[in-house]
Order: sequence, then structure tokens, then C-alpha cells
Amino acid sequence: MNTLKQGLKTGLLTTWKLGKIIFPITLIVTMLSQTFVMDWLTRMMAPMMGFIGLSGESAIPLVLGNVLNLYAAIGAMLTMDLTVKQVFILAVMLSFSHNLFVESAVAKQVGLKIWVVLLVRIGLALVSAWLIHIFWQGGSEKASYGFVPSGGTENIEGYGAIALYGMESAIIGILQLAAIVIPIMVFIQIMKDLQWLQVFSKWMTPFTKVLGVKPNTSTTLAAGLTFGLAYGAGVMIQAAKEDGVSKKDLYLVFIFLVACHAVIEDTLLFAPLGIPLWPLLLVRLVVAILLTVTVAFVWNRLEKKQENEETETASVSYSQRS
Repeated sequence: MNTLKQGLKTGLLTTWKLGKIIFPITLIVTMLSQTFVMDWLTRMMAPMMGFIGLSGESAIPLVLGNVLNLYAAIGAMLTMDLTVKQVFILAVMLSFSHNLFVESAVAKQVGLKIWVVLLVRIGLALVSAWLIHIFWQGGSEKASYGFVPSGGTENIEGYGAIALYGMESAIIGILQLAAIVIPIMVFIQIMKDLQWLQVFSKWMTPFTKVLGVKPNTSTTLAAGLTFGLAYGAGVMIQAAKEDGVSKKDLYLVFIFLVACHAVIEDTLLFAPLGIPLWPLLLVRLVVAILLTVTVAFVWNRLEKKQENEETETASVSYSQRS
């Protein structure tokens, strides 16, 4: 009973903490999506689309996906005549970079700098799209879409209706957050009280070693991989606080997760678009591992160099005093 009570309390507190971020962002962005601002953003991004093998109208799902969510982006893609290659490029880009406002704000709550998260996510999206455009010569056939329930892209007229639509979207977003975060926090509390986290940490040790981080990051990794950055943020914040995750490890783990998170949900969302899903998943996973290992290697080398310089400076200072 105490376990459930503590888990429920933690879940409610986490929902409140994240809700204060998500509610106003969802409200403002949803309202802006019904105004000329969205059209302006689309026109501004259109010139660069050709550089990555996409048509000008492909800016629409990219904008919707980055300022709203993947559902809005997919809804827009279903209205367009795109090739399999173009759909795959969009899917890879949106897998790396989506829901930027909310997830960047969540990253800040975890203790990271927003510009680092944005640089990694947008950079990965653009570089991966350009590489696919250059090296994949296939996929020229027209994409065949399956059935996806529409939503998130309807036009609302009138300031009152737009405000009401924004409020509804924001409230629904918070309720969805609570429905996911609270059970997660209860489950995590059960795992803690039954001491499952220690066992899970040992299972994740080989993988954390590959990434160059400590085993105490395993809970943060699992939460992000399974539930995503927004919904997994509650566990990340709690784990970082209770497990004593260092700032360096937190950055490395988040670099991995911004490239590869919510792998099941995000990947399956693109199934109705008629693109190969395994390559999409592998691209995210491989890129995330390579990027994190590289950053960890460079970071460790810089730390080692700084330590050596400090040691030499201390030795010189000691010799001079002698």
C-alpha cells in the first residue's frame, strides 16, 4: 500500500511539474497552427527542401511534426503525392526531430541546455536526409498509403474557436500525460521497493559501457527508449535525482535518446505510409550509438588532457616553491 501511495504521489507531482511546461506550449503552438504563422514558416523552409530531395510542400509535415507531433505530420503526408524515397526521408527526419518545443523544454527540466538538444536533433535530421538523398537511388515509385485516422490538421475559423481548440488540445495532452506518467511512476516505485532496479542495472551494464556511461543511467535509458522524451521525462528527472547521474552521463544519455527514443511507438506510427520499418529503426539505433560513442570518446580525451595539464601545472608550481 505504501508503495502504491508513494508511486501515485510521485506520479502526480511529476505530472504537475511537466504539465506546467506542456500546457502553455501546446496551447500556444496549437493556436498558432491555425493562423498565418504556419504558412509563413512553411514558405520560409521551402527553398531548402530541394537540397535534401524533397518537394516544397514537404515543408508542411516537417513544420507540423516539429512544432506539434508526429500524428499531425503523418496526417499532412497522407494528403500529398510523394515517392517511397521522399516518405522515407521525411520519416527519418521526423524520427530524429519532432515535437521540439515540448521535448526541448523537458530536456531543460532534466538539466540540459536547450541549444545542445536542438543542434543534435535538427543536425541529425538534415544530415541523414541529405545522405539518404545522395546514396539511395531507389524508392522512385509512388508511395501507397494505408488507413490512418485523420486529426490534428483541421482548419478552425474564428478567434474564439481557435482558443477553444487550443485549450482542448492542451487539456487532452495533460490528461494523456497523466495517464502514462502515473502508472510508470507507480511501476518504478514497485521496482525500487522490490529492488528490481539493481538487477535491471546489471543487465544494462554492457550497453552502458558501449555508450561510455555508468550503469546508474540504465533507468533513464530504458524510460526514454520505451516511452520517449516527453513521457519518459518523469522517470529521467527522478532517476537523475535519486541515482546520482552525473552531468556528463546525463548529456551522453540524452544525446543517445534524442536520436533514438520511443522506438516502438514512433516506428510503428509510420507503418501506414508504406515504407520499410526495419531500416528506419536501424538508422536511428546505429546513428544514436555511433554519435554517443564518438562524443563520449572526445569528451574523455578532453578530460584526460585537462587533468594532465593540471597535474603538470601543479608539479611546476611545487618545484618553484621548493
